[in-house]
Amino acid sequence: MNRAFLIPAIVVFVFLFVIPLGQSFYWSLTDFTGYDPELSFIGLANYSTILNDPSMLAGLGFTLMFAVGTMVVVTLVAIPLAVQMNKAFFGKNFVRSLWFFPAVPSMAILGLVWSYILSPLPSGVLNTLLNRWFGVDAVSWLSDDTLARWSVVFVGVWAQAGWHAVLYLAYLQSIPHEYYEVAKIDGASPRQQFFGITLPLLTPAMVISSFLLLTNGLKVFDLPYTLTGGGPGFSTYTITQSIIVSGVSQGRYGLASALAVMFTVAVGVIGFSQLKLTSVISRRFV
Repeated sequence: MNRAFLIPAIVVFVFLFVIPLGQSFYWSLTDFTGYDPELSFIGLANYSTILNDPSMLAGLGFTLMFAVGTMVVVTLVAIPLAVQMNKAFFGKNFVRSLWFFPAVPSMAILGLVWSYILSPLPSGVLNTLLNRWFGVDAVSWLSDDTLARWSVVFVGVWAQAGWHAVLYLAYLQSIPHEYYEVAKIDGASPRQQFFGITLPLLTPAMVISSFLLLTNGLKVFDLPYTLTGGGPGFSTYTITQSIIVSGVSQGRYGLASALAVMFTVAVGVIGFSQLKLTSVISRRFV
């Protein structure tokens, strides 16, 4: 009887995931343009084109860098931030809302705002302040390959750290205060309390947070596109941008479908590996 409740979820999964993925896989083996109803079967030619296209390979590399980089840095920032916000101090609710605010606007809007702040021109906000306060010449934040990549990662961390700190804060408030009182009686230092009580009990939150960060990072498009346009060159190109720009916008739906299939498989493998890894860590510490 209970299995009947799974039917709506299975129907949604089949119609919104299995069927579209199967259709995309079929199109990836053809020269489908979106207009011509007569398709020609070309086998793995689209996949070969992808593996030999430098822009798509660059998109894959930066997408992985952004996803892993934001996941690691946000986790390292959000946990200590949540610990501090969990303490009693004047205006704590205002401070919490202030840290949460960057997650409210869309990434596209944040990208446009930060493109003005990080403009490599001398008139850019950050360059103007650096020149006025320290006499530093204009820095090519968004026109240098390396600086552009790390600028996108920085904005991604800035936009998400507060939201994930609030997530950790919710878990922190569920930890019984008696644990810390007993630890104090036993002479445990604040550092020992953090690594012996707080961090292990935050493992479930770390699983959720890292999974959200990784999956959202792998499908990122709006932030790099509005901040750098994918440049300079292909240094901040993403997989999603490749699907849209190199495939759909040029009427190469077969190529776009092949890239989408490869990306879906890669995300599935990475997501499954992360869940297995975090489950092992959870059993180890909890």
